[in-house]
Amino acid sequence: MFRKFSKEEVSGHSRVKSSAARGIRANISDTYPKLEEEGILDVLFPKKEPVVVLKCPGPKQVQVVVIQGEPRFFCCEGDYYPTLRILCQYPHIMPRLRIDRGAIKYVLSGAQIMCPGLNSPAATLHDELEEGEPVAIFAEGKENPLAIGCMLLSTAEIRKTEKGPGVENLHCLNDGLWKTPLIDA
Repeated sequence: MFRKFSKEEVSGHSRVKSSAARGIRANISDTYPKLEEEGILDVLFPKKEPVVVLKCPGPKQVQVVVIQGEPRFFCCEGDYYPTLRILCQYPHIMPRLRIDRGAIKYVLSGAQIMCPGLNSPAATLHDELEEGEPVAIFAEGKENPLAIGCMLLSTAEIRKTEKGPGVENLHCLNDGLWKTPLIDA
């Protein structure tokens, strides 16, 4: 989704009113309760800090939430996800799945995570998840996440299925959003 993301490709940006920023913060807090419980949300999304939202062109409505010049969250079709830089700092805030080594190069090129890569002996379905839930994608033998996705099937359905996509890859290492650590907006 962020394969060609850059500052030049942003279709618009705007500073968000404090009431809208509170709404974004509440949505993120509801989606990721561990952020609020552990006090991380106050660090990532300070209440008095100005919030800028970048609108990205494309078939999906994608917005990037920028705080202190750093992209911290993105919104895809109404659901908020942390960026990989944030997830690398706080890897425990999202449910996780582990893929086998053979799927790494495909995931890093932006491909969807296929059920065979999640059902192999080296892969692990750590958490029971339903369709549409956000998930962090880890790889066999690696300690940092390599992608963020959205479940296309529940974990129970993935265990039964031997082919087809299981997780939509939204943001991965070395995509445009990863290569843009700071944005002057």
